[in-house]
Amino acid sequence: MKCQQCDKPAVFHITELEGGEVRELHLCEDHARAYLNQSEAAGGPQEPKLKGGGLTGPLGVGQTADELAALDQKACGMCGITFFEFRNQGRLGCPHDYVHFEKELEPLIANIHGATQHTGRRPTRPAVAGTPLPEGTEPLTAVIGMRTGMQEAIECEDYERAKELRDRIRDTEQHWLERPPA
Repeated sequence: MKCQQCDKPAVFHITELEGGEVRELHLCEDHARAYLNQSEAAGGPQEPKLKGGGLTGPLGVGQTADELAALDQKACGMCGITFFEFRNQGRLGCPHDYVHFEKELEPLIANIHGATQHTGRRPTRPAVAGTPLPEGTEPLTAVIGMRTGMQEAIECEDYERAKELRDRIRDTEQHWLERPPA
């Protein structure tokens, strides 16, 4: 499909819903950037316009190309996944990513699920303990970072540090997951 402004391939396909009316835009990267920048500069809702019978105007996206580039470089401290990798793969690397990328993920989750708070059932621990999982699972999430640190310590031949991390991982898993010591 070609851009509605030029003969370049359309890489941005934008669908807008206004007053029950569906409008589709098919733009190349350059015209999409101009469209989004024009929307941001307008500062509010206005009737979209585009030369050649297409559309331009507010999209509601408040991020410039520089802000998106900076956001794409933001990485999780636990698993190391960048926001760019998440956008390309569609998968997060660890549970901590929901906290680390909370500001960016919240609108996406609200759009997909219609809410940002979980309303379903929560899993319970095995029948041995009979108590529900805690609200905060930071210690379990920290295991991911400890495993990464342990691998780095092994690669650097810092076996004492690797041993400490291995023991902390075992203790955490034994406490939270009630695994017998190996």
